Amino acid sequence: MATRTKSAKERPSYRCTECGWQTAKWLGRCPECQAWGTVEEYGAPAVRTTAPGRVTSSALPIGQVDGRQATARTTGVPELDRVLGGGLVPGAVVLLAGEPGVGKSTLLLDVAAKSASEEHKTLYVTGEESASQVRMRADRIKALDDHLYLAAETDLAAVLGHLDAVKPSLLILDSVQTVASPEIDGAPGGMAQVREVAGALIRASKERGMSTLLVGHVTKDGAIAGPRLLEHLVDVVLSFEGDRHARLRLVRGVKNRYGATDEVGCFELHDEGITGLADPSGLFLTRRAEPVPGTCLTVTLEGRRPLVAEVQALTVDSQIPSPRRTTSGLETSRVSMMLAVLEQRGRISALGKRDIYSATVGGVKLSEPAADLAIALALASAASDTPLPKNLVAIGEVGLAGEVRRVTGVQRRLAEAARLGFTHALVPGDPGKVPAGMKVVEVADMGDALRVLPRSRRREAPREAEDRR
Repeated sequence: MATRTKSAKERPSYRCTECGWQTAKWLGRCPECQAWGTVEEYGAPAVRTTAPGRVTSSALPIGQVDGRQATARTTGVPELDRVLGGGLVPGAVVLLAGEPGVGKSTLLLDVAAKSASEEHKTLYVTGEESASQVRMRADRIKALDDHLYLAAETDLAAVLGHLDAVKPSLLILDSVQTVASPEIDGAPGGMAQVREVAGALIRASKERGMSTLLVGHVTKDGAIAGPRLLEHLVDVVLSFEGDRHARLRLVRGVKNRYGATDEVGCFELHDEGITGLADPSGLFLTRRAEPVPGTCLTVTLEGRRPLVAEVQALTVDSQIPSPRRTTSGLETSRVSMMLAVLEQRGRISALGKRDIYSATVGGVKLSEPAADLAIALALASAASDTPLPKNLVAIGEVGLAGEVRRVTGVQRRLAEAARLGFTHALVPGDPGKVPAGMKVVEVADMGDALRVLPRSRRREAPREAEDRR
């Protein structure tokens, strides 16, 4: 009896030209990448099996494997080396993603010039600009070297040809979304193209022992554009963050097979290029001869790095029925929580009917709970128009019951504050070893913390922990 169903070879099959998703019937829209009109018939793939083949190298006991081949080489930029875990490992592939105009190309061009030498050539491939445009930027930031090679290409085969001609130790591709392979269907930047380009460059990097830096685009939500598989294939994923209207730039490790993922590199972007900041706390502070109401200092942890930051608050009489709540560099939800705690637990009722503005200095963003105590004290100081004592930092998380909770890294935070000359600190209970010359006040709740506000305009030092009661 003849069967009515077609065999696997006769049955038609359909595939999305953008992401490669396959289906047995035609659809107008791909369910995987949500693209319209990209599903086309191409014939069902034949079933294949892989036979055992010749191995490239014999398996060895792990103790006999030479680990010196994975020794990191410095990039010439200490702040970037800090995030990478010491430098670039031969054969490593690094993906650096960030918003347009944040400074990715400027940073990598500086890295390309500083890491180039006679023994280690660098190839910089640009797919977004012409070679002359990159040369103009190199002249501006003084990133010129005889062993730095520049090419403007958007074809994957041409990029691989440059690798054969130059034989670089470091390849920088700006960006991976602009390069395409003619053998793959789809426009440059599509999922299939990004996957093919990244796969080819990763294979070339591993075979040649060449370090590769790929520049990636981000979506409007801040996520890395393209397939998520790209983040899994590369060895290191770095996020380049920063406000376009501020000088501060942060390189944050998201994934790192060769080091920690909680390191942060700080950079300053200026007209002459981008420079690393070994001590960036000065960008987040405003030095004054006398304290000002509505300001409080805290110490935040960016990865493992403690940074002293300033929180500012301003309260004015509202002219509208619904008072304004404006924040910059702070989470609106946490500021609202601190307002509620101050009103209910701190007995400060004047905040509910006033316009409140809160911000940070220098473009830093404070999102960790350790800044709660500084936010609350800045708001209380602004409401009473009374400045906090000079050289005071506040560290601690504030709960809805008004209690001040412990946070991680208190000793590192206090050591950084003491290094910058601060002499008084408000912290939760049991802070551990206190730096020499610093007077620490342990506070259990907001009632204890608000006692540092002087009752008059005179400046008073905070009381010691043993005198709190």
